[in-house]
Amino acid sequence: METKQASEQGEQMSESFRVGALLACAGGFLDAYTFLCRGGVFANAQTGNLALLGIRLANGDWAGACGYLLPVLAFVAGILLAEALRRAAWRGGALHWRQPLLLIESATLLLCVLCPTLHDATVNMAISFVCALQVQGFRKIHGSPIATTMCTGNLRSAIEAALAWRRGADPNAPRRGLHTLGATACFVLGAAIGAAAVARLGHGALGLPIGLLLAACLLLARRPGATQRAPQSHDCR
Repeated sequence: METKQASEQGEQMSESFRVGALLACAGGFLDAYTFLCRGGVFANAQTGNLALLGIRLANGDWAGACGYLLPVLAFVAGILLAEALRRAAWRGGALHWRQPLLLIESATLLLCVLCPTLHDATVNMAISFVCALQVQGFRKIHGSPIATTMCTGNLRSAIEAALAWRRGADPNAPRRGLHTLGATACFVLGAAIGAAAVARLGHGALGLPIGLLLAACLLLARRPGATQRAPQSHDCR
């Protein structure tokens, strides 16, 4: 049913709810992992790092400022790499251009699993890089803007959809709102699973989101849309 609907709307599997749910679950898991195992930080988004960077600079703590600048730079590197892959030869090849993103994410996390003694700052940089790839490569569910590594924008979108439905301004608002809330619920579920897994497995728990990313990668290959050309434009969030 979903495949038929996506086909009718010209959507790719990368915009399906199944892929978005897997990635949101992985995003929640990573946030729980870095908070519980890597210094009590949330490495998925950079708002906190930028705020703390400004505070350190105001206090003249240049060394401390560098500590918060590094994950921001890793995030920037992830965005640049995602854009480079989007514009590269993947666009007409056997792979969907987003599949290499997921494989790079998985490989980066695997290195962290295999090297559990890495410094917390190094692992948090790696996860910032991974989340940048994901947030840049996967921006929509069925045409609606979505984030799979953070929830603030999703909550805003859900409220906007609810208001649009109440005013009768958008007949698709309930569907958009449910997709957004569903992705947010998957993020929370991923965080809960992450907390339980960390309690049992410690640093080894980081291997579990790799499975979610690889499952999403396999889903991208299930339809002919997986070999469509990369989009020439995309929304800016």
